[in-house]
Amino acid sequence: MFAGELISRNIPFLHLDDHAGKALQEMNDFHVSHLPVVEEEKYLGLISEDDLLDTDGNCTIESLKKKFTTPFVRENDFFLLAVKRAKELHISIVPVISEQYELLGVIGEEDLFRQLAVFVGIEEEGGVIILEMAKNDFSAGELNRLIESNDAYISQLNSYLDTHTQTLTVSIRINKAEISDILATLQRHEYNVKYHYGEELYQNELQSNYFHLMNYLNI
Repeated sequence: MFAGELISRNIPFLHLDDHAGKALQEMNDFHVSHLPVVEEEKYLGLISEDDLLDTDGNCTIESLKKKFTTPFVRENDFFLLAVKRAKELHISIVPVISEQYELLGVIGEEDLFRQLAVFVGIEEEGGVIILEMAKNDFSAGELNRLIESNDAYISQLNSYLDTHTQTLTVSIRINKAEISDILATLQRHEYNVKYHYGEELYQNELQSNYFHLMNYLNI
């Protein structure tokens, strides 16, 4: 998914002759804490709610030029770059510009989070396993082989390295919810399972079968 495909058509732009009071009202109306400023469709920067609150509501946006910041992504950038910009700069919207620095629109936080959820597969059916290991012990090929040996496959794999401890956290999404056999295989190969989600389905099935058996024996 590219940044240009996530542009919101609702969030307005500000112009240099707009007043601070109007900008604050629009931020309130659209539930954002930043708005982009344009001049003849060219992107000039972002103005923040905090900067506007420190001014007279009648002053123009042009008088606040020194407070503008200029984060942006281009329309053909992958959307994760917009996520990175939003996180690093603590901005509620990310401007999207053309190669000619024309402001095409902005991406709001909600749209970024929604697309991030799709990207990491949060809404997909299946289980999740979190492993912790030394960086040198990581082998995507071995993990894939062990999981496939249990008639499953990896639908998503992400990793995070703690630079202080050199410990690697590996997040694996599995295509099936019943993962007890996969957990047993990983633990048998001495993987440190820090968290898992999905085995509850298997436990519920066992419990259901147990109750059915007890009912049968009581007849």
